[in-house]
Amino acid sequence: MSAHTDTAAHGHDAHGAHDDHHDDGPVSHSTFKGYMTGFVLAVILTAIPFWLVMGKVIPSANTTSLVILGFAAVQIVVHMIYFLHMDAKSESGWNMLALIFTIVLVVITLAGSLWVMYHMNANMMPMSVHDMKNMP
Repeated sequence: MSAHTDTAAHGHDAHGAHDDHHDDGPVSHSTFKGYMTGFVLAVILTAIPFWLVMGKVIPSANTTSLVILGFAAVQIVVHMIYFLHMDAKSESGWNMLALIFTIVLVVITLAGSLWVMYHMNANMMPMSVHDMKNMP
């Protein structure tokens, strides 16, 4: 068997390249239009909360805070899609898996910290002047 037929039998051509190309799908290459879309969305998602606060559109501060947090979450997604080029298909989904893992860790850390601080505050007994005088 010649060298050419031997390599052709194993899926290589004469130059050593594979005959069958395995593409993992389209790699997200951004265009000027994509960057401009992301930029315009980011500006809008910044301007609306700014207007809500400066114009005192919502009378309740707690409601305004929740609305701003909602806009911030949407803006994070816009940045991840348009500027970081993350989606469920990028790098066979490993980017999305790493992002989900990071979000879970952050939520657990923040929720646990708030839970501990709340319970420490609620369960600590304030010391009275009488108790302080009786300390050794």
